Amino acid sequence: MNSTSNQLLVIFGASGDLTARKLIPALYNLYADGHFPENFVVLGASRSNLSDEDFRKRVVYESEFLKDEVKSRDKEFIKKFADMMFYTDLGDDYDSEYSGLAKRINELNSEHKTDDNFTFYLSTPPSLYEPIAKNLYDQGLTKGSGSDKGFRRIVVEKPFGYSLETAKELNAGLQKYFKERQIYRIDHYLGKETVQNLMVTRFSNSIFEPLWNRNYIHHVEITNAETVGVEKRGGYYDKSGALRDMFQSHLLQIVSLIVMEPPINASAEEIHNEKVKALKSLRIMRDEKELFDHTMKGQYIASSINGKRVKGYREEEGVDPESKTETYAAVKFFVDNWRWKDVPFYVRTAKRMPTKVTEVVIHFKTQHHQVFKNQDINNKDNKLIIRIQPDEGILIKFGVKVPGQGFKVERANLDFYYSSLSDNNIMDAYERLLLDAMQGDTTLYARADEVEAAWAFVDPILEYWAKDVNVNTYGYPAGTWGPKNSDDLIEDANGWRNPGELLTDETGYCII
Repeated sequence: MNSTSNQLLVIFGASGDLTARKLIPALYNLYADGHFPENFVVLGASRSNLSDEDFRKRVVYESEFLKDEVKSRDKEFIKKFADMMFYTDLGDDYDSEYSGLAKRINELNSEHKTDDNFTFYLSTPPSLYEPIAKNLYDQGLTKGSGSDKGFRRIVVEKPFGYSLETAKELNAGLQKYFKERQIYRIDHYLGKETVQNLMVTRFSNSIFEPLWNRNYIHHVEITNAETVGVEKRGGYYDKSGALRDMFQSHLLQIVSLIVMEPPINASAEEIHNEKVKALKSLRIMRDEKELFDHTMKGQYIASSINGKRVKGYREEEGVDPESKTETYAAVKFFVDNWRWKDVPFYVRTAKRMPTKVTEVVIHFKTQHHQVFKNQDINNKDNKLIIRIQPDEGILIKFGVKVPGQGFKVERANLDFYYSSLSDNNIMDAYERLLLDAMQGDTTLYARADEVEAAWAFVDPILEYWAKDVNVNTYGYPAGTWGPKNSDDLIEDANGWRNPGELLTDETGYCII
């Protein structure tokens, strides 16, 4: 296990929602679980005029996201955590020079003995990444004091780019001032234990790895479904859509873990190398007929859920009343390498679906010679289901004999749940990723060439959807499993698996 060095964490955008809602609670949990080094300081930096005490009240003492902890824990314990928080006002904008910030960083570093180790967390729009990096560079804050003294790291949030071109520009902008090994591109999906367990399931179990190829797998299916709509993000979402918001980042990261070859070892560099090769092996679709046949976009329309009317996407605040932005995206694609040749991958992501769920389903081929005939043609294949959220766990579906005369075969479940590991405190995604950044572990962060390889696959789909008049945007009632014809995308496979809230649930319908 890596050790955590003394350090100072600077959060840009510290007065924003993400800091209060996710970052400070994650830091508190790390502190409560004993993961902090001896000397640790958080410096919030933003354009709001706050004192250190104002900032501590906002993100600790009066935070709605820590109110239970503040009430239940010892006051000295909470005070010790709050006293690690400091704040500096950047003035009118993030692009002004940072002499005042540099002075405060150096004072805190000297006073609290953080050993010249600085991590910069950019909880800001991507347009500010390069200006912030430049201003830090101009103040000499991007390099350590000596070759063996002090580290500098920069953590940036998604979305990382709007297209391949903009992702390359962001990479180039950051790499002017920081070396690639100093840059941490966060993807909170990679912080989930069950996503990381994809690699462990594959590479530490001899019952799976020999079967993990075109000889035994019929197809692979990934579903990411959310029950909510766009909520208050209508203005952002209408410019982004499901393919950019979820598929390009989170879901292609999951795909890379399924597709990748075994790395030489478990080091971050070797894992990244194999993930990049996996993403570069995805067959890029450019032919219009192929794009028409293998992609589908949809948009939720008004419906009634549990007797309550739910708005359609075009009625949401900030959304163009004639918008064709997709809230449902499904893509069929292939991987051009020996292991996966001719195995179709089906990935879908959507809002306003019946269940909040993310899962991977590995469908194994039916035996060539079936000794025991099973009349249920919809349920022949063995499945390995890896549930990422909720009800996290692993499920294997296999055939067993029904008691009685004859050889009637029924499907049975063999399941494992993370909740059964009651002795272990499972970190949430931000806790894990923050701790990894504090320890200098880039394994669960995206490398520049990973991001660009993912965009290279997605860009032609986005361009086709934007330009071609033949592309349909199918409506689907809020609370259903997407457009009525969405099962047609999965040829010879009886449609999508529509999961329930529990791992073992599997229904072909839903009640709205």
